[in-house]
Amino acid sequence: MVTHTRRLSTAAAVLGAISILSFATACDKVPLLAPTGTIITLFPAATSVPLNGDIEIVATVIENGVASASPTTPGTGTPGTPTTPTAPTATTSAGAGTPVQNGTVVSFTTTIGRIEPAEARTSNGQVRVRFISGGQSGTATITAFSGGASGKLENLKVGSAAAERLIISASPQTLPPSGGTTTISARVEDVAGSGVPGVPVSFTTDTASLSSSSATTDQSGVASITALISRTAKVTANVAGKTAEVTVNLNPRTGITLAGPTTPVSAGVPATFTVGVAATANIRNVDISFGDGTSQSLGAISGSTTIQHTYQVENTYTVRATATEASGFTEQVSTSVTILPGQPPAVTITASNNNPSIGETVIFTATVSGATSTILRYDWNFGTAAVPPDAQTTGNRATASYLTTGTKIITVRVIQASGPSGDGQTAITVKP
Repeated sequence: MVTHTRRLSTAAAVLGAISILSFATACDKVPLLAPTGTIITLFPAATSVPLNGDIEIVATVIENGVASASPTTPGTGTPGTPTTPTAPTATTSAGAGTPVQNGTVVSFTTTIGRIEPAEARTSNGQVRVRFISGGQSGTATITAFSGGASGKLENLKVGSAAAERLIISASPQTLPPSGGTTTISARVEDVAGSGVPGVPVSFTTDTASLSSSSATTDQSGVASITALISRTAKVTANVAGKTAEVTVNLNPRTGITLAGPTTPVSAGVPATFTVGVAATANIRNVDISFGDGTSQSLGAISGSTTIQHTYQVENTYTVRATATEASGFTEQVSTSVTILPGQPPAVTITASNNNPSIGETVIFTATVSGATSTILRYDWNFGTAAVPPDAQTTGNRATASYLTTGTKIITVRVIQASGPSGDGQTAITVKP
């Protein structure tokens, strides 16, 4: 009988131990939740999130506390300073408040995107998770809850919903008269003036040819395309109902004109040309090529100006005027001019005495008129019985005397550097 009683007592002890172990294991599986009166407040690391982007969300879980103004910076216990697009939804209760027990489970839900991890445990009254936006734009509402406590973060802007303003520009905004390519850039900014990345921007135009009708903003919030412009064009950018436009202009054409002599001109005689440009043109330089191997730069002219050029050889020449405006664009016009053979200059000789005596020195002066170039020399012949009979001078004066009476014929030939020579003649009478 005694033996039987001991066996029953041993079995009861074993069953009791098993029951206690099972109860302890079941208790371990029950999550630790926030007690009644707990305040959960959510803080995002940024006011907006790009498409397919992510930010950190900090949840503070305070027992018998009030809604905190900012979360705690990890490892320091100092309040951080993240900003929120709108005040988080939370309830408050009186009391100094203390962080909930470490390991308290907080669960998260969101209306857009997802939270990773969707469930986390507190450390020093904080939980840190990441909000991953995905590919849908809009405003997200994130909810955190534990036990009977909950907190919300509303109006977290995702993708294009974060676009507060749109700024568009063209580089360059003014093209040469012939047109060209410019880069169109649209910057999307949030309410704080920061660039919003990952946002699709659409582009339209009235006359330009666009490289693409849409582009996605980069990390600086800028979306760029190129536009081929052949005349003044307007390009418009659009994102989330916000629009901005830029006008790309063309510089005025040079309006270059060139007019030459209306009648033929002889070699050695200056030919006059008139060059004109448009009053609205921004001219950097006008260059004239005269067709005989020479040219002249007129610089930054405006309106019209005249210029003269002397041809030395008979021919028909093509004259070209090339205008270059500020952007480097050039335009050219041409005309022709006919140059006749050069006409000899007119030469007259005057004597200091037309009736000198034998042996008297007479001074002769040659005067040249008409089309002349540089005069190289004067070849003189003083007539019969002259002393000297002839001479060659570089100046237009020469002297002679005579040994006999009578009429003396004096001639001079004027030699030019270019063009025909000119001849002059006069007569004097030598008296006894």
